[in-house]
Amino acid sequence: MTIALSRRSLLGAASAGTAAALAGVPSIAAQKAPPLFGPASGTAWLTYNENPYGPSPKAMAAMADAASKGCYYADEATERLRRMIAERFGVTPGQVVIGNGSTEVLSAAALDWGRRGPIVCPELFFDEPLQVAERHGARLIRVPLRPDMSVDLDAMAAAAAANKAAMIYLCNPNNPTAMLIEPDVLRAFALRLPAGTTLLVDEAYNELTDRPQANSMLDLVKSGRDVIVSRTFSKIYGLAGLRIGYVLTTPENAQRIDGNIMTIDLGTSALAAAIASLNDEAFMAFSKNRILEGRGMILEAARKAGADVLPSQANFVFVRVPDANAVRARMAERGIIIRGAYGKWKNWSRVSTGKIEDVRRYAAALPATLGT
Repeated sequence: MTIALSRRSLLGAASAGTAAALAGVPSIAAQKAPPLFGPASGTAWLTYNENPYGPSPKAMAAMADAASKGCYYADEATERLRRMIAERFGVTPGQVVIGNGSTEVLSAAALDWGRRGPIVCPELFFDEPLQVAERHGARLIRVPLRPDMSVDLDAMAAAAAANKAAMIYLCNPNNPTAMLIEPDVLRAFALRLPAGTTLLVDEAYNELTDRPQANSMLDLVKSGRDVIVSRTFSKIYGLAGLRIGYVLTTPENAQRIDGNIMTIDLGTSALAAAIASLNDEAFMAFSKNRILEGRGMILEAARKAGADVLPSQANFVFVRVPDANAVRARMAERGIIIRGAYGKWKNWSRVSTGKIEDVRRYAAALPATLGT
């Protein structure tokens, strides 16, 4: 039970002689507080597409070293990370914008382009960055998915042309469906867009796909196309709570996005962790192996339970169920936390790949929660 008592009401109760009524209530100090970060002990946490195997040892060592320097602004660290990202992906530093999580850079792009014309997007995707722009007057044109839950690029192209869209906004792989638009198809789509329509591709889960380099649209950025690619340290690097993300695009687009960034400087610990993590190939390989193992377990468990699943190229799986909210509630009774329904898609349940032992608990509980 949670009891909210202000200092004023508590003193008033005492002065009125009602303090005795509180005799059986534990003090705030004595109450067990929930953890500030991550799940409570014994909870299987499969809800937020995090990588619970991070941060890497290198990142943790860098954060520990940076902790004593938290009194200083981090200008040089930001510029170092920008140069490192540019070198890793073969672009210039002027083509990189870093923000407080990829949400900030995506919101900054949506704010700028949304002032210039409509933004065409799928009906179901990670739309929080666009909600920011929408609250500031941007017009979003949401295009229904195909019956198989894939993104309908032809319908999006038609909507963009009919409405003189400033931007087409995609997640690839998409969230929450986890489905990947084949790179050759997406590349051809990008190349036929009219001048004045920018393609933004949120590649938050790219490193978790079967062929990260082939699946990315970075080659279009490097060839000077009007394309924006977003990446994050939240997923494979396991730095979700530290909030570091970035985009790669043309220098002109980068300047426009940077003009809408709200953060002056990023956090010292976050930058230290990102700098230490960016080229940590050993940890990335370790994380990917664990994530793919968990993903395979979820896919196999769903199929054994008789549930349809969408093909996944991310660290989550979209499972077809009779009632997503009911399944979430039944799982929660067992200490297993997953997502409920997404709007009208009440028969689809998103399950993230947490720790292997937590995925194992989900797999064991799934038949009972589905009634199979």
